[in-house]
Parts: sequence; structure tokens; C-alpha cells
Amino acid sequence: MKVIVLGGAGDMGSEAVKDLVRFPEVERITIADLNTTAAEKLASSLGEEKVRVQKVDATCHQDLVNVLKGHTVAAGALGPFYRFEKPIVEASLAAGVDYVSICDDYDAVSAAIQLDQTARDKGRKVLTGMGWTPGLSNILARKGYDALEKTESIRIYWAGSAGDSTGFAVILHTIHIFSRLVPSYQRGRTIQIKAGSEGEIAGFPPPLGRIHTYHLGHPEPVTIPLYLQDVKEVVLKGGLVENYLNNLTRLLSSLGLTNTPAKKQALGKLMKALLPLFPVNKEKAISGIRVEVTGYRGEKKVRLAYTAVDHMRRLTGIPLSIGTYMTGRGQIKRYGVFAPEAEGAVDPDAFLQELHRRDIQVESQEEEL
Repeated sequence: MKVIVLGGAGDMGSEAVKDLVRFPEVERITIADLNTTAAEKLASSLGEEKVRVQKVDATCHQDLVNVLKGHTVAAGALGPFYRFEKPIVEASLAAGVDYVSICDDYDAVSAAIQLDQTARDKGRKVLTGMGWTPGLSNILARKGYDALEKTESIRIYWAGSAGDSTGFAVILHTIHIFSRLVPSYQRGRTIQIKAGSEGEIAGFPPPLGRIHTYHLGHPEPVTIPLYLQDVKEVVLKGGLVENYLNNLTRLLSSLGLTNTPAKKQALGKLMKALLPLFPVNKEKAISGIRVEVTGYRGEKKVRLAYTAVDHMRRLTGIPLSIGTYMTGRGQIKRYGVFAPEAEGAVDPDAFLQELHRRDIQVESQEEEL
């Protein structure tokens, strides 16, 4: 199996590279990045002959196609995904390579799914949103859905500390998801709701505890209703541990400073420069996920809750690695462009076993309502 990791020198991509090295079946790993200095440093630190470095310009379609050719599967950690996901999917299809990504932008996932039939016709597999949220969140939603006879509601909450990742793509993503209107799935239909609205405190395992969360623009309310039938509600809320940063981002959005790609880019650069000056809670410099699945088992109404905490790079990069490996081995049976919870995509139990081997613990609770 030959794997290429796009954005492999970044926070999330480098974690995927470090994990993929462990698999004996992976005979070659290409770290593809514009920052070849960082890529070479990562490759050197791993001390593995099967790891190589390749410079790539993701803004050039033909460069992407040329770099991707010859690999079994590509792992995508190159953001912001609202800019790069669809072009990379198109390049992967042109190169004849399966693709797995951590795409976490709802509009990018929607655009990628439009290529589903093209991917099917080419006999290719494109697994989009295979990270932390989306990714782990979708798989836990699927697990809860399969455990119930009838599922009515899936509510997903995430929390991340500004001290847990300072990557530029993460900053741009945060600005993007707090901007304008975002999709939510309520009463059996998709609605548009103001980003940063309807604040709710969600509970996570220690050391996170209770965190302020808000409606934000993520793919789960877009994809889960496509694959998990008869669910009436799919809500996603998230927030930074440092709630003053949530409020700041909401304010900047309300002032119209995030309503174009150019404005987001400029604001992202400013935030990147200023972030070291912002106070962060070092004790909570970690990230978490909470997924609540409510429905019926027989006559009993129950709520299943799944939670996990770890560092963002591990919660994101390791699922990317596992999904890439599963795709390369043929464990992902579905063709086309799809999310992790789709039928024939990621088996929840097999995936969670792999997470457990890497000391990422998912806790579960059940309560009768």
C-alpha cells in the first residue's frame, strides 16, 4: 500500500503520518506539502526509509494530479477545506487514487458529495470528513443509531482549546464556521440558522467539564440525514474552551469582517499573529466530543451518550490514518463520495477498537427517559 498525505507536515497531517508508519502493510508514505522544510524535518525524525517528501502546490490541478498518481490512497489534511476539498477530490479522481480527508467545512462536503456519481463511475472511494468532528462524531452517531430500533435525535457537541492547536488552517476554519448562516437539521428538514447562536453548555469528561457551545457550520447536519434514515433532528454545536474567543469571533462576524474569503484570510493572519498574546487555560488545553443519540429500544425511550477527550491533533489525525488504512485494505466497501456514517463505509466497532489501541478512550452512558 502506497499512501500520500496532503498537508502531511501540518498539525493534523503529521499525526496521521506518524500513525501510518506503524502499519507494516504501508510500504511507502509520501509527505506532500508546500512547506518542504517542515516535511523533511518530520521525515528525518521518523527515521523510516519508506517515508519520502514531495513538494505540492494545491492551487495547481495538474501538480496535484502528478503528485497523486501512483499511490493507493491519498490522505487529505490540507485546509482550509472550503478552499481545497473539491479541487483535491477532482484531482484524486483524475489521478485514479482513492481519497480520505478530514474535511470539516459543511459547504466543502456538500460540494464534494456532488461528485458522488462521477466517483462511482470511476470505481473510486472518497471518504470525506474522517477526523474528529466530523469523523469520530459521525461514527459514534452511527453506533448509537445501530443500537436503537428507532432514532429520533442526534446532537453533537465539541469543545477545543485555543491552546490545543495554533495551525493557520484551524484558525481559518474557526472564522469560517462562525460566519453567516449555517445548516442544521430540525423537525425532519434542513434549515439555515445563525452561526454562533443559541448558546448551550455541554458537559465533557475531565479536564474539560462544562463548556459553552453554539450552532456552528459543520458537515454532520448535512451528511447524517442522508445516511441514517428517519432521524428527525441532527444538531451540531461547538465552541472554544476560552469563551471570550467565541464571543470575539461572533462579534467580528457580525461586523462583516468574515463574509468573503479575502476578509477571512486577512483576519486569519491577524489572529495567528495575536493568538500568543491571548490568555488560554493551560489545564484545559485539550479537545473533546460529545454525541447524544435519543430514540427507542422497544417501548423504552433512551438516550445514549458517547464522550472522549484528547489532543486535537490525535483526535483528528489518528482517525484520518485509520480511515486511510481501512480504505487501502479494502475494508471500506462503498464507492463514490460519502461520509463515515454511510452504509458500507466505516464499521464503528472496528474503528473504535483501533482508537482504543492508541489510548483514545470513548466513554458511553445510557439513560432511560
